[in-house]
Amino acid sequence: MTLAKRIIPCLDVKEGSVVKGVCFKDLKRVGDPPTLAVEYQAQGADEIVFLDVNASVAGVKTMHEAVRRTAEQLFVPLTVGGGIRSFEDVRTTLNVGADKTSVNTAAVMDPPLISRCAESFGSQCVVLALDAKRAGDSWEVHTHSGTRPTGLDAVEWAKDAVRRGAGEILLTSMDADGTKAGYDIELTRAVARAVSVPVIASGGCGSIEDIVEVLTEGEADAALAASVFHYGQHTVGEVKRAVEAAGVPVRWGS
Repeated sequence: MTLAKRIIPCLDVKEGSVVKGVCFKDLKRVGDPPTLAVEYQAQGADEIVFLDVNASVAGVKTMHEAVRRTAEQLFVPLTVGGGIRSFEDVRTTLNVGADKTSVNTAAVMDPPLISRCAESFGSQCVVLALDAKRAGDSWEVHTHSGTRPTGLDAVEWAKDAVRRGAGEILLTSMDADGTKAGYDIELTRAVARAVSVPVIASGGCGSIEDIVEVLTEGEADAALAASVFHYGQHTVGEVKRAVEAAGVPVRWGS
């Protein structure tokens, strides 16, 4: 049985506002988190992802308030990542209304954190955020918003994280991110084939065709996108209809 694919808008949040830039630079404000999240939900989004791009202590508090305001109005899952450094951060983020938390740097620095969170909150609440950059014939994991190479092989780290209890992989290609030239199909397919949990493809989406490609050739379970939605290029519904027309089953309704 082929599972229906998911379409997930991503909202980068800084100081309580949704922003968009290229490779974390030249950030521009594009809206209010609850307003945009509810709009995307109405368009048919299967989930919403918030990524805190200003994870200072003050920024985390502002982010939590945005999560709380958004969760009150959403009935689709809300995943929150960025600045989650500890077990307590995961607990707090879930308590303010997130359905899932995504963890990158903290998981690499302390892999048992994945197991502790999965055992306490359930694997479905633990998303491994994996930022990968090509290194020869493979891909290397990077942390700290993509600024620090770790020496870890991306595919092997994904497998290890799933063994430890991660219920999903949010996979971002650093090479493709911000280019709008399409997802990294080879990377996405390699990780999707290596793990038994859903893989969300991220980085590089510039068109509906890119989404269709990563859900088919890339074998991703879900596609994450930002710019194509934020700037009114396409609605979530338009994307789903195009994906379905390409023969790919998608979710409709909640």
